[in-house]
Order: sequence, then structure tokens, then C-alpha cells
Amino acid sequence: MTFLWLNMLWLLLVAPVLVGVYFWLLKRRKKVALRFPHLELLKLADHQHRYRRHVPAALLLIAFCLLIFAMSRPVAVVTLASRGGTIIMAMDVSGSMRAADVAPTRITASQIAAKAFIDKRAQPIKIGIVGFSGSAFLVQPPTTDTVALDQAIDSLRPQFTTAIGAAVVTSLQTIFPQVNIGLMVPGFGGEQFTSGGSLDQHPKPPPPPPTPVTPGSYKSAAIVLMTDGRNTSGPDPIDAARVAANLGVRIYTIGFGTANGQLLYFGGGRGMRAALDEDALKRMATITGAQYFHATSSTELTNIYQQLTTKLQADKEETEISVFFVAGAAMFALISTVLSILWYRKF
Repeated sequence: MTFLWLNMLWLLLVAPVLVGVYFWLLKRRKKVALRFPHLELLKLADHQHRYRRHVPAALLLIAFCLLIFAMSRPVAVVTLASRGGTIIMAMDVSGSMRAADVAPTRITASQIAAKAFIDKRAQPIKIGIVGFSGSAFLVQPPTTDTVALDQAIDSLRPQFTTAIGAAVVTSLQTIFPQVNIGLMVPGFGGEQFTSGGSLDQHPKPPPPPPTPVTPGSYKSAAIVLMTDGRNTSGPDPIDAARVAANLGVRIYTIGFGTANGQLLYFGGGRGMRAALDEDALKRMATITGAQYFHATSSTELTNIYQQLTTKLQADKEETEISVFFVAGAAMFALISTVLSILWYRKF
């Protein structure tokens, strides 16, 4: 919790002064009672009410302190239910996803877990599907249509190589269609993908990239990237993650598969074993202000997606909470008044 007007807290130093004045008045009243023992004030010395008589004053002091806290304008980070947004699910469909070390196969297990994640999301949240192997491609633009999302996931088929960096670029391009993300990634996009010259004698320069923001500060969208291997094609995933960080987009990464994996054979007797690059996935998540997860089974992957359902469907924002301190002060002041009327009327 922080305070917008922190200097107002200096007024709390008045509280000890008020306590001192209170006990000075009590001592003064006691002297008067001893000089005039026939007065009703002598009843204050009754042992039965020795401590109870201080309760209303203590409650009033608490109310005073709470009012000072309210005047300091306290601010707290409050978790609110999501009001909407977009989640891009980037799913690995490289050849190693055919491995059966995760029953029934990695690709089938990932599809089942992804559809469970979609079913449990809050309805206002849109989800887009990006598949990646040797390149990345948008399978389903962001939508709230569960049927369309499930069909898009079922259409995924394992292919060759793994382009994790390209998956990030494609996901970001889906989130920011008005920005040329490829030009922001070193060694990707730009003139090397353009053949011939411009017909315009004075071609317009590309628009400048957006001003970098705090990593993880963009709350309207996030990327959930699942892979069982390492980048073998396209741009460097770390460079792509830095672009996402500059745009404020979080990339939650999931490493999928068992430690030893499974040796797969292709035509001509060639074989391969998926090697998960956890270091790169952890760095991608850290750079963008997100989190890395590792799943070795279908159940673990489903549980991770459930955790992400909670994380991604809760908005956190700073909210001034002065009203709660004012309400507390009013409550303590009211109780102090009621007790004073009930107890002192009997003396």
C-alpha cells in the first residue's frame, strides 16, 4: 500500500499528545473528586469501571488515526475480474510433437489441454490460435466463438522444424495489426523480404516503431506459447521477446515433454529427438514480465492452463481506498458515542 499524500501521516504525531492530554484530564478530575468526595465523580474510582471507562476514548482515538490515513489518500493494488481482452495461444506443431512419450501423443495431449483452457475462460476474453513449425501462421483470428476455436485446434497437424521467434512475431502482429512487427526484429523482415525497387520516386519511410513501455504493462492482451523443442528457424526468440517487452505484452511460456523425450524416425532412416531449450523459454518469460512452466504429462499441461486461466482473467490496478478508512473511522466513532451514552448514563 502506498500514499498519494504521504506528508499527511505526520499528523499521527498528534495522537500521543491527545493521549497525554486525556490522562492529564483524568488526573485532574481525580484530584477534584478527592477534594469533594460527596460528588458523583467519586464513582469513577469504582474498580468495576476502572478500565471500561477508557474504551470510548480509545475508540475515538482509533477513529482519529483512521481519518488521518484517509487524508493521506492510500492506494492499493486491487485484483478485479477481467473486463475482456485477447489471449494468443501459440502452439508448437513441429514434427517432434508426434512423440508418444506423453499419451496418446504430444500433439493430441496439447490439443485436449488447449480446448479445456478455452472452455474455462471468461466469456468476454477473445482467443486467437497461432501454429508454428518451420514458420508461424495464424490459424484462427481472436474470437469468442468456442466452436471455431476448437475446430482450429483440431486442424493442427505436425510438420517440420521449429520457429519459436516467428511464432512470437505472428502473435504480436495479430495483437497489433497496424504495426509492422517484422521490422522491429533484428534480421527479420524489412528489405531482405522485398524484391525490386519502389515505383514511387519518393517512397514513404516506414512509420516509427511505438515508444517502448514497461514490460508487462499492456493488459489488453497476452501470449501463451507452448513448445517441446528449441528454435531451429526464423528470428531469435529472445530478440522477438524483447520486442514484446517493449510493447508491454507478456509471453507465458510452457515447455512440454518428458526429460528424455522419444526418438522419432523419418524417411531414409533419419531420426531426431526433441531437445527442449528451457533457458530460452525462461528468458522469454522473464524479459516480458511473465512466467515459465514445464509440463511432462497431459494432466500437468491441463493444470498449467488452469493456472493461466486465473492469471490472465484477473486485472490488477491501483485504486485509492480512502473510503474504507473513512468508513472505519465513522464506525469506531459511532461505537464510542453509543458506549459513552450507555455506560456514563448509569454513573
